[in-house]
Amino acid sequence: MQGWGIAREPMDAKEAELKNPLTLAFIGDTVWDLLVRRKLLETSARVNALHRQATAMVNAGAQARALERLGPLLSPAEQAVVRRGTNAHCGHATPRNQDPVDYRRATGLEALLGWLYLCGRQERITELFCEAFAPVTPDSGAEAAP
Repeated sequence: MQGWGIAREPMDAKEAELKNPLTLAFIGDTVWDLLVRRKLLETSARVNALHRQATAMVNAGAQARALERLGPLLSPAEQAVVRRGTNAHCGHATPRNQDPVDYRRATGLEALLGWLYLCGRQERITELFCEAFAPVTPDSGAEAAP
């Protein structure tokens, strides 16, 4: 199992772009989940409360709202990855408790995170994650954080 750790050489951006967008989303889902859990550790909540909070932040609706906030900050290459992820057909039905549009947008966000992760762009991931949860100023016109 040598070479299976977190500290692997990043892929070239073009090599990562060749990955199926659902494969990128598969990795990106884990990246988002880990970031959310790390953020929640800053609180002193009990494990059950942490789990409920994490569930509220990791669902498709919350991820779609995060992507909406991040949209204007994305480079053309990042927007292309999001578009590919959003338009990918997963081959299974959307979960009953999720809006199909939100589910597709969430897949776009996850694909972006997976692509950035595979490219070794952890600083960009952190920047986007922090922006997704940044406090909203009254003059920004943005909605509340996810």
